[in-house]
Amino acid sequence: MASCPPTVADFLPMNPDEVGSRGWDAVDVVFVTGDAYVDHPSFANALLGRVLEAEGFRVAFLAQPPWVDASAFRRFGRPRLFFAVSAGNMDSMINHYTANRKRRNDDAYSPGGRIGLRPDRATNVYAQRCREAYPGVPVIAGGVEASLRRIAHFDYWSDTVRPSVLVTSKADLLAFGMGEELIVSIARRLRDGATLDGLRDLRGIAYLLGASEVVPEHRFRGASDEATLELPAFEVVKDDHLAFARMTKTLHDETNPLNGRRLVQRHGTRLAVINPPSLPLDERAMDRIYGLPFTRRPHPSYTEAIPAHTMIKDSVTIMRGCFGGCTFCSITMHQGRIIQSRSKESVLAELRAMAKDEDFKGHVSDLGGPTANMYRMRCTKPEVERVCRRLSCVHPTICKLLGTDHAPLVELMKAARAIPGIRSVRVASGIRMDLAARSQEYVDELAAHHVGGHLKVAPEHVSERVLSLMKKPSRGSFDAFAERFAAASEKAGKEQYLVPYFIASHPGSGVAEMIELAVFLKQRGYKPRQVQDFIPAPMDIATCMYHTGIDPTTMQPVETARKLKDRVVQRALMQFFDPRNWFVVHRALLDAGRADLVGDGRECLIPAQPPRAALEARRREAEDRLAAGEPVHGDELRGRSVGYRPHRPGAGRTRKDDRRREP
Repeated sequence: MASCPPTVADFLPMNPDEVGSRGWDAVDVVFVTGDAYVDHPSFANALLGRVLEAEGFRVAFLAQPPWVDASAFRRFGRPRLFFAVSAGNMDSMINHYTANRKRRNDDAYSPGGRIGLRPDRATNVYAQRCREAYPGVPVIAGGVEASLRRIAHFDYWSDTVRPSVLVTSKADLLAFGMGEELIVSIARRLRDGATLDGLRDLRGIAYLLGASEVVPEHRFRGASDEATLELPAFEVVKDDHLAFARMTKTLHDETNPLNGRRLVQRHGTRLAVINPPSLPLDERAMDRIYGLPFTRRPHPSYTEAIPAHTMIKDSVTIMRGCFGGCTFCSITMHQGRIIQSRSKESVLAELRAMAKDEDFKGHVSDLGGPTANMYRMRCTKPEVERVCRRLSCVHPTICKLLGTDHAPLVELMKAARAIPGIRSVRVASGIRMDLAARSQEYVDELAAHHVGGHLKVAPEHVSERVLSLMKKPSRGSFDAFAERFAAASEKAGKEQYLVPYFIASHPGSGVAEMIELAVFLKQRGYKPRQVQDFIPAPMDIATCMYHTGIDPTTMQPVETARKLKDRVVQRALMQFFDPRNWFVVHRALLDAGRADLVGDGRECLIPAQPPRAALEARRREAEDRLAAGEPVHGDELRGRSVGYRPHRPGAGRTRKDDRRREP
């Protein structure tokens, strides 16, 4: 029997009327979030809200409030316990801006995909408005944006090193990581009369000590001096690249919650204290959290679709965390390195409930997590796991102690598609190809039943040097998996293809490395329509490389593309087949001494003469520059090729009129 559609009463309150309809005279916790309120376990605020509700706390949502003043932040009256502030599921700056720092045209976490419903650096703005609305009410910042800014960090959008978000937001506490058990502990202690100082011993908490509290003999509750490491001060790392690299290495070395130590960092006269990460959730806790009564829908007050919900509404999370340790990825810094999995029974129960929903069409869009095939994988030696500080369990090689058995996942996949009412179960999360290669049964199962013609994979690059800096498997790993997948698809009688994702402008990737990638794409017939440009997210290892020119894990120098014109070249090389890129690719190939790749041969990337589409595109761009008052060469306006004449006056390599706008 199909389930009835949820009503407003099935959601947590979003306005005072909904609070009153529950018979509440006040709210314990107000969640302030930059996302629309979607009651789905893939939305962090909904997850935390349901966890608190299950513990008997009264929770309300202030989703995407106007922030020009504090009036909207008084909507629910004075919270009894605290404001929980989050920018949303994404960092607000990454949500707002492209890799070239241009404003995005949509926001997947807003109704209708509209932009402008959250501020830049939302954690700072929301926290300050909360303090204005009700002075004295604790303000606790959390979410991805806060997690990735808990210490001094490089900010790509201002091209500066900024202090801990604790300093800029003036939040009372920062909760980093996923936080389900942490937020319950905070709420219980505050309910029972604890002060904010009484929360400072909690794992996953960061806080500031005032000038009067920072004394040489300062001691931390329940810790010896040996349990605390001091990072270089903010005033040092903002100008000293070597100190910044050392800070980054120390931070990442202390991310294992089983042995991570407390970190402290001076910001002027104040001291930022970052406690060890929260312990990973066990299977029972994961089952309890994901078994809460989510409606899996946006709040009924929304009249427009929310793109992020449309994409994930029929997906099921089976695990969290990632031990890959990719240097450009923030998952480990937020979700942790230790894999936390749900039981088979818990996942199947969620699938059965979905199958009874009258809006469900029978197709599960994804059965996965950060990495689809890490389900139930963990170190086989707990005593080693407790002391291990390795940043990746799979790089440079897969650790011999890592459990890589795919059997539990294969069993779950088989059981999932056998549930009545479910017509198909796709796997859309990333596949770790080097792990998948260890289980032919998994590859066969995947190809035969869980791929809808195209499987997304992320080799990211083909240059062995760049792959090493990324902590990604070698190029051979992709080739080996491609062969296995093709054979498994043929065995299943299906014509299926891999859709590989690559990154342009990652530290260590120069023109030569991108030409190598372009040749690889040409040889295999890949034509990526979307190019992922490297964005230096706060606290990532690759971000340290971008900012300092140093690999913090080895302290060796790394070259990186920082200028827009260099990033445009790398992007164009990855899409060498697009006629609009002909002039940029042509110049890059000649400058690199690779004229052998220009011509009409099968191995050539571009033809010897610019195609008509290239000339037309150049003419349109020249007209745009002319309208903007910029200098333009006459041949460009006539759609004629100027050609490569390095000794002609004014033909310098960095002329502004040779720059292409972001595609």
